[in-house]
Order: sequence, then C-alpha cells, then structure tokens
Amino acid sequence: MVSDSGGFDDKSFNQIGKEGLDAAAKDLGVTANAVESKAETDYASNINNLVADGCNIVVTVGFLLADATKAAATANPNVDFAIIDDSSISLPNVKPIVFDTAQAAFLAGYAAASYSKSGIVGTFGGIPIPPVTIFMDGFVDGVNYYNTAKGKSVKALGWDVTKQDGAFTGGFDANDTAKSTAQNLIDQGADVILPVGGPIYKSAAQAIKDSGKSIALIGVDADVTLTDPSIADILLTSVMKGIAVGVSDVVKSTASGKFDNSPFVGTLANGGVGIAPFHSFESKVDPGLKGELDALKADIISGKVKVESPSSPK
Repeated sequence: MVSDSGGFDDKSFNQIGKEGLDAAAKDLGVTANAVESKAETDYASNINNLVADGCNIVVTVGFLLADATKAAATANPNVDFAIIDDSSISLPNVKPIVFDTAQAAFLAGYAAASYSKSGIVGTFGGIPIPPVTIFMDGFVDGVNYYNTAKGKSVKALGWDVTKQDGAFTGGFDANDTAKSTAQNLIDQGADVILPVGGPIYKSAAQAIKDSGKSIALIGVDADVTLTDPSIADILLTSVMKGIAVGVSDVVKSTASGKFDNSPFVGTLANGGVGIAPFHSFESKVDPGLKGELDALKADIISGKVKVESPSSPK
C-alpha cells in the first residue's frame, strides 16, 4: 500500500486503508508492506519500489495517486492494483474501491440541520476533487431535505451544490489555513461544521475549542470518536466509508485468484457507507432523530429518496 501525503497516522483515510491491508495480511498469513508518501512527488517511486519488491497487489490510497497508479499498472500488466476513491482507470489489472459517500453525508446533513440551534451549519474541504466534494454535495442536500420536510430554513455555508464551488484549504494538512477556514464558518454563526479532508478536522476542532462556543463537529471516513477520542466531546457524528472492508475484501479475493477490475462500490445498502452513532450527543439530539434517520436511510436504499452527486460512482 502507498499512502497519500496525509500519512498512515492521519486517524482517517490512510489509517483505515492500512488497517484493512493489515487485517487481510494477518488472515492470509502473508507480509504487508506499507509505504508513506511525504509529498505528491513520492507517489510514482513508492509504487514502483513495491512492484520491484515483488508485491503482487499494490493498493494506492486516493484520487491523487491515479496518474502514478495508471502508469505503473500499464508498465506492469502482471501485477494487480487497487485504488481507493478513483474509478477513472480502465485497465484489466486495476480495481477501483469507491464509495457513494453522498448517501451517508445526506443523513449527516439532515442530522446537522436537526441539531443546529443557530440555524446555520457549514462545511469546507481540503482540495476540490470528487472524493471530497461528494461529501459536501450530500451534506448540503441533506440540510435542504430537512428544510423541505420540516418547513425550516437552516442555512448551509461553504458549498454551493449548483455551482460546485465552495471553501477549500488547498491541501489535507492540519494547519493555520484549515483553522482559519473553520473560524470563518464559526464567525458566520455555524454551530455544526463538516471538514472534509483527512487531518484538517484537527484544525477545525481547535478552532471550535478556542471559540469557547457550543459547536459540533462531524468527522469523515471513520468514526472519529473511536479513532481520535481526544475530541469525542465535540463530535456529533461521522460520515463513514468502509475503506478497511473494501481493501481487505479486494486483497483476499486477489489472493484466492479472483481479482477482477469491476469496482467495489460502497453504499448504504451494502454497508459500505454510513453514519456513526451520536455517542456523547445521544442525549442532546432530538429524541425522534434516530427514527427519522432510519426511515430516511431505508428510503434512500429503496430509491424513494434520490441522492445524487456529480461525483457519485457511475
């Protein structure tokens, strides 16, 4: 496995991928080799080094590794590859592991709108790429669905679904830019914030704590209450992707000689995406919210409620 520049200790995207790789390796009794990328310029060399080491499946973590993955797969047709969050590569030895995250983010948007006391919620991303904006699409659409269903007018800041334009930090680093972007939403009155982009949630959490205000955070990729208990007290929920399950399944199927290039697509129906429990917020949300979310989930699965994003896996 080759990480993106967030590294395997990001308590999010890369870390969950590695957990899936390690679980598969343990079950199979084989050796896993995971290499961290410090910068985008490392992607190609890291992939090629794993191929040279004799790895017969290489999993690359993220959309940003697509070009390097395609080049390596083209040059090494006898090596199998899987890439998380990208479905643009049409090669027989590359399997996409992708997620219709808009479905789960829709539920989180509905929950955020229900919980909000100020009537204002917000989101921001790291880089405007499909695996990021798909969360933002679903979140804002979920807020709007809540407004229609309840006759409310909760505002969602930071992302315009129609224009596909919004607030971004320019990277996935937890830095001052990420903190100031979160602070801007706080200054506009948002009391629920969804940062999309691995470690940038840490900066948002710091901005929330520094504000001294009662503001809730929504995590992404994993149940962040479990991966980072240090901020459990401000986490309303998390929008989860079954990255570990996807990676483990693909690695095991490859080991058994069943590799194919058809995408693994995580949805609400197959448990590949979902939202985390409310944990410490259980007593703070509307008592009827869980039931409403269960019903909404069923309606999304049945197709009664359509959740669509330009970035949804096709």
